[in-house]
Amino acid sequence: MSNKKQAKEIFGIKAPAEECGDKKCPFHGTLNVKKKSFTGVVVSAKMHNTVAVEWSRRVYIPKYERYLNKRTKILVHNPECIDTKEGDIVKIFRTRPLSKLVNFVVVENLGSEKNFLLKKEAQEEAKVQQKPSKESVEETEDESKEEVKEEVAEAESEESVESDSDDKNESA
Repeated sequence: MSNKKQAKEIFGIKAPAEECGDKKCPFHGTLNVKKKSFTGVVVSAKMHNTVAVEWSRRVYIPKYERYLNKRTKILVHNPECIDTKEGDIVKIFRTRPLSKLVNFVVVENLGSEKNFLLKKEAQEEAKVQQKPSKESVEETEDESKEEVKEEVAEAESEESVESDSDDKNESA
């Protein structure tokens, strides 16, 4: 890699100080970038050298004369020298297709988004809970039936005690 020409700057963005051996790195490899760029938040960094970046935009709907918030989520190559993680705000540029779904590369890490973890936890809590299985529903129904029977038996025994005391009061 030492004999190859390394990019010092891409569209005004300086190369990171850390050097990598990634062929798909726009600074230290042979990857060319196009002019199309976006800025978004890394929402998933679980894949090897790939992150999912998401950003939102407002779209005008003429029929309703209102705006609609839409989100775009794409997979982006994450070079070793930049190494972003979840919650980071990144600048990405278009490239040639790197794989079936990856057509962009991370060029700059702009910092981390405030309250990203809180938002993610809130989304997890908002997800729909799983429905209870049929067996557990049947068990709870059986338990509730038994409780109802016990309550009815107690109520009947109390009524019989009260009626016995009423009969004694009337005879006296």
